Amino acid sequence: MLCINAAEHFVKGKRQNQLTNEHIAKIIETYQFRKEEPRYARRVEMEEIEKNDYNLNISRYISTAVGEAEIDLAATHGELVKIEKAIATAKHKHDAFLKELGLSPLP
Repeated sequence: MLCINAAEHFVKGKRQNQLTNEHIAKIIETYQFRKEEPRYARRVEMEEIEKNDYNLNISRYISTAVGEAEIDLAATHGELVKIEKAIATAKHKHDAFLKELGLSPLP
């Protein structure tokens, strides 16, 4: 079975949403050529439908959720180290100016 989730493919209207000719053409082309596309269309085997107690809710088979971007912890750590060094350098320079003025350094 081919599941198509076109829930995000429409033009929002005041009282009623509308499918444009492009949206309709995409649905027809997807169905006609059985094209699979992440977050839009997917072929589902009957075994999977059976496992889901024959529930045909499209969102069960096609997720429209967008995954969170993966954070490169090593790169982020490197950036934080650079920022901390820049802060320490700026603080040291600022404290030197304060000392010249006869004022107490920053805590």
